Amino acid sequence: MGEVRAGNEKQFKRSFDTLHSLCYFVPEVDEELIGAGLRPGRMCYFAGRAAAMGPVGPGVVAATFYNFNPEVIVRTIPRAWTLATPEQVIEARYTGVDKALTRLLGDETLKSDELAEAAELAREATAGCTVEGRPLYAGHADLPWPGQPHLVLWHAVTLLREYRGDGHIAALVLNGLGGLDAIVTHVATGKGFVDDVAKLTRGWSDEQWDASVARLREKGILGEEGLTEQGRQLRDRIEVATEAAATGPWEHLGPEKSARLEELCRALSAQVVAAGAYPAGVFKQARP
Repeated sequence: MGEVRAGNEKQFKRSFDTLHSLCYFVPEVDEELIGAGLRPGRMCYFAGRAAAMGPVGPGVVAATFYNFNPEVIVRTIPRAWTLATPEQVIEARYTGVDKALTRLLGDETLKSDELAEAAELAREATAGCTVEGRPLYAGHADLPWPGQPHLVLWHAVTLLREYRGDGHIAALVLNGLGGLDAIVTHVATGKGFVDDVAKLTRGWSDEQWDASVARLREKGILGEEGLTEQGRQLRDRIEVATEAAATGPWEHLGPEKSARLEELCRALSAQVVAAGAYPAGVFKQARP
């Protein structure tokens, strides 16, 4: 991804994250998932994202989602599959995304040459992804491609996001950070969640969080003021490894097409944000 990555890596990733992650915030997706039989709340998130892997158990979800408390996951998985099949969940998720993007983008954008071009480029980029060691990506990659350009684009950016996420987990494992320690050190960078939000969204108790902090301090990764120099170097190594493992799509697409795709997705991301896809202030918190 050459020039694009060197120029503004954070903006590049956000251009895709914004288009994918709206599915966790817009009401249309939850309404469809609940309509399919799921219970409101975390069940919609866990089952909606995991359904592409089939009726997996809580251990597989914990392994692939990584920084969520397994004790929280087990409350909804595998019960979710007794309420709706993975196929029903997948269909509901795409129906919800279709309705949400139709509302957020409007007919003019949905029918535009720019959206069609973005969909084509994003799909082309996914041809540079490989399934080895990428279980969450692989599950989604096995799904059939949608027919409409806006859903092609959403499916493609979902593949790109999960591909990068699987690589990020590999980097965390390689560097000895389990799920809880990963989120604690992410918070300590000061670039993402505050600890109360991380505990709430990832399901960790104060006692579990404090135990991780104590463990990381004993290892010299955390200090009184946050990450130590050793801790900063650790997080830097993880990010470098994550980015190195995510280059396949962009090497396949090439620098010019990658830059064009970023430009198109940035404009579409701005449009969905302006249309109210996300709660106020959500972009003050980066997603780990």
